[in-house]
Amino acid sequence: MDNFFEKVWDVACVIPVGRVTSYGAIARYLGTARSARMVGWAMNNCSAAKVTVPAHRVVNSKGILTGKHHFQGAYVMEDLLKSEGIEVKDNQIVNFDEHFWDPIKELGIH
Repeated sequence: MDNFFEKVWDVACVIPVGRVTSYGAIARYLGTARSARMVGWAMNNCSAAKVTVPAHRVVNSKGILTGKHHFQGAYVMEDLLKSEGIEVKDNQIVNFDEHFWDPIKELGIH
């Protein structure tokens, strides 16, 4: 489990500022396409990582901020995304496709 979490965190750490990816995209990149929920668990536990993980850049497949309740404030995730130039409306990223970062396309097949 810890090794999987570390792999998830490694991917999350290379998401560029102003871009986002999804739990499922990280799972597919890691070769575990059916483990999007486990990616979510890893993001929920990123405080255990040895580095700062930009968990705010990981959302669901529709661009909805489903992990926002795991941040210390109700609007922390949204505020972090907005500070990086990403517009959020009603807990969803506006123009999600334009901001989507696909680790398979960007990093190659794992």
